Amino acid sequence: MIKFILNNNEVSTSLPAGMVLLDFVRYHQHLTGTKVGCNEGDCGACTMLVGELRDNALRYRSLTSCLTPLGNVHGKHVVTIEGLNMEGLNPIQQAMFDESATQCGFCTPGFVVSLAGFCLSEKNATTQNAIAAVDGNICRCTGYKSIERAAAKVAQLMQARQNTEPVAFVSENRILPDWFSGIKQRLQILRTALNGQLHPTDAVEWVGGGTDVYVQKHDTLKDAPIRFLFDDTNLKGINQQGNRCIIGAAATVTDLAESPIMQQHFPHLADHIKLISSTPIRNIATIGGNLINASPIGDLTIFLLALDAALILRNNDQQREIPLRQLYKGYKKLDRQADEQLASVSFELPRHNTYFSFEKVSKRTNLDIASVNSACCCTLQGDHIHDIRISAGGVAPIPRLLEQTNTFLKGRSVTDTTIGQAIAIAQTEIAPISDARGTADYKRLLLAQLIKAHFMTVLQHAEH
Repeated sequence: MIKFILNNNEVSTSLPAGMVLLDFVRYHQHLTGTKVGCNEGDCGACTMLVGELRDNALRYRSLTSCLTPLGNVHGKHVVTIEGLNMEGLNPIQQAMFDESATQCGFCTPGFVVSLAGFCLSEKNATTQNAIAAVDGNICRCTGYKSIERAAAKVAQLMQARQNTEPVAFVSENRILPDWFSGIKQRLQILRTALNGQLHPTDAVEWVGGGTDVYVQKHDTLKDAPIRFLFDDTNLKGINQQGNRCIIGAAATVTDLAESPIMQQHFPHLADHIKLISSTPIRNIATIGGNLINASPIGDLTIFLLALDAALILRNNDQQREIPLRQLYKGYKKLDRQADEQLASVSFELPRHNTYFSFEKVSKRTNLDIASVNSACCCTLQGDHIHDIRISAGGVAPIPRLLEQTNTFLKGRSVTDTTIGQAIAIAQTEIAPISDARGTADYKRLLLAQLIKAHFMTVLQHAEH
């Protein structure tokens, strides 16, 4: 049985754990305020909140319920738009009404839920953060400025919170229903009752956050016995051992963004993360899933290739380590056995005079997959390149580490001539194809421009 709290009610079901949360809520609980939109995590019409206990603290995240299997909300608190209703409009809904931020209304539940997630977070109560909370929501009517004004009003509601715990603040100030204040205790009781019993062991499929695999294999997974890796504590965490960062395969992109270790060693991490999908997707997309998915344009794959990451693959008590650059043998073909599980990713943290850059070009800033993406990790000695790794996606059947280009650059000074020669070599290492994201010639041009952008960023950071 899968058990969780849905809004203010505890529910249990014996339906397949692979069924997506959206279908369960709409067709089995008959809560139809959450809308069916793209079914690919792009539009935000299906946004819900999920609250869980971490280190005895209650934390809420927004997610796309069209890609979230039921198994990943076991023992948690799920909030739909119906769960935010109060007598009359709640203050978030009122702000949307006052600013004429809704027209046809189809997208509105998703926006309200995302803004509620902002209110339940510990983020600073700024207009910028409130707007960022809805970066996974699309509206085809308003032009967004009215929604931005509504988000600014919501941010004003939260400015008095200061050090008050978010759930307590929104409950006491009637921003959200007062029953939110009792959820933490109810989840503690539920977790005790579950006694660690989470998921079936007779799995034939392994699923992390599901943000990509459910786009590709929804009909296969909805009835399949699945082992869910998303809440596996052995696959979580971001730690430092010596000068090496070790990331559990089930850590999410949001975990990466919020990691003090990553923030310390990558001072521009927030800018990099903004280029990776949207808030609801980052909240559930796992690092391991991005790598094993083997997409030629996987953002984190390109990110980690430039850091020369190593992987630990595990099969019961046996494990082996391989460099990430050796994982990809062809399009969607991996150096990985069927019964091997990715356990962790590790890499050397940047040292003094080492600079990191990540660039991405896509049709939309948020949500969209890259036309071309690229990362660069460069160590300088004076005006010479001591070591460098440039990676690129969208230009070959696999994520590409530009090894010949990197070899050429080592030991050379950073000049326009050197950069031009490096770009020429890079063009010989890639084989882009024309597709919906651009022509082959366009992708070659993009890579050249991104390499130039890397060196502009590296030299700018070096000067400071």
